[in-house]
Parts: sequence; structure tokens; C-alpha cells
Amino acid sequence: MFSFEFKRILIVLVGAVFNALSLNLFLIEANVYASGFTGVAQLLTSIFQDFLNVPGVSTGLILLLLNIPVAILGWFKVGKGFTIYSIISVGFTTLFLEVIPVVQLSEDIILNAVFGGVIGGFGVGITLKWGASTGGLDIVAMILSRMRDRPIGIYFLIINSLIIAVAGLLYSPENALYTLLTLYVTTRVIDAIHTRHEKLTAMIITTKAADLEKAIHSQMVRGITTLPAKGAFTQQDKNMLVMVITRYELYDLQSIISEVDPQAFTNIVQTTGIFGFFRKDDK
Repeated sequence: MFSFEFKRILIVLVGAVFNALSLNLFLIEANVYASGFTGVAQLLTSIFQDFLNVPGVSTGLILLLLNIPVAILGWFKVGKGFTIYSIISVGFTTLFLEVIPVVQLSEDIILNAVFGGVIGGFGVGITLKWGASTGGLDIVAMILSRMRDRPIGIYFLIINSLIIAVAGLLYSPENALYTLLTLYVTTRVIDAIHTRHEKLTAMIITTKAADLEKAIHSQMVRGITTLPAKGAFTQQDKNMLVMVITRYELYDLQSIISEVDPQAFTNIVQTTGIFGFFRKDDK
């Protein structure tokens, strides 16, 4: 278990390195913006430096400050495991943004937009695949999605649309278009690495239903429906746990099942839509 978590932290660290490289080597100097809170931090840095004449404002520091209240909300509303690793990801990203120098490798804005998107998308994708996030908008979108029962993607679209609009107003329409290119490339790379479905249904066949329920509820903010089941070949009495999760929680669920009942059979299927509330306290 220790080596498993060590690998997870190592992957989060690698993802943070790629996120920082994307910003400091490609996007910042080109005034092309990343998605989510990272893009918001870039915009605020640009406003301080270019319009308010406040030099030395750090994108990494602003990113860290933006994520502090979000992390507190995530701890109570999303889940402790997901939030802890998201905090680690944000912390490492902030560190590498400070350590890696901001340089301009190319004056071609298209190259900056594409390579920044690819490298950033890779960093986000591997981070998500191992059960963490880059913080910020991921956590906010998940909380809002549960409150309003709407897809997470809607909130990503709203925030990223604001980033594109502000980029066009502050600099030029071209910057907005190149930002849109970066967001598109980032999304495609994330989808290639990590599952693109926002909600998934897990059906877990187990002989340790009570232990699994307790373990899942201690780490994830999710409801579970438990049904009686029987093995057709062995005629052994079992239970089937059915739950709907987000793509971000898949890694945590796999880890819990492996620890509590390695013999459990789990089927993960795409969920195209749900009706009703999507919370832990709903039975």
C-alpha cells in the first residue's frame, strides 16, 4: 500500500512539472492562457503587471492563493482523499512555477499554443488518471454539479469562456483564438490519457459489503445502493454495491476495493445521465 501511494505522489509530482513547463516555457510569454484556475492565475498576473504596473507578481503564488478556499470546500464537500492529492498537485505546481524560469522558446504563437496545450494536457491527464486533480476548477465544478445536478463540463465551459473573452479584451482577438486552440488541444490530450466520461456507474460484487460500504463512505462523498446477489456457479451469497461516481473518483474507488476485498468483481460502465440528487446522504 505504501509503494502504491508513493507511486501516486510521484505521478502527481510529474504532472506538476509538466503543468509548470507548459506555462513557463510556452504560454505565459505568449499571452496564451491555460484552462481553469491556472488560466485565471495567468490573467490576474497579466493584469497586475501590464495594467496595474505591479511587477514581480507570481503566477504560482496567485494559483496557490486561489486554491486555498477551494481546498477547504473540497475537504468537506468532495472527499478527503481527492482533496489531499489535489492540494499536493497544486503545491508542487506552485513550487515548479517558481523554480523553472519563464523563457520564450519560440516567437511563433501557434507553436506556443499547441505545445503548451499538449504538455499541459499531459500533466493534467496523468494527474486525473491517478485519482488527483490540478485543483481549483475541478473541485468547484464537482461541488456545483452536485448542488445543481448539472454536468461538470458546463462549469468548465463557463470559466474557460470567460478566460477567452478577457484575453481578447485585454490583448487582442488573436490571443483569444490562440487561447481557444490551447484549450482544445489540452482537452483532446486529457481525453486520450484519461476517461472522457464525466459520470460512471460502478457495480461491485463482493462478500464484504459492510466493510466496503464503511471504507467508501470514509473516503468518498457518495451514496451506495446494496442489493442481494448469488454466484451462479458457486451458489455463494454475495452483495452487489451500485454507485455513481465522477471520473475523478475512479482511482480512489479502485484503491479502496483492492484494499478491502481484492476478490471483488467490479464492472464500470458509462453513465449518460442521472435523475435526482447525486450526494452521499441520499439513500
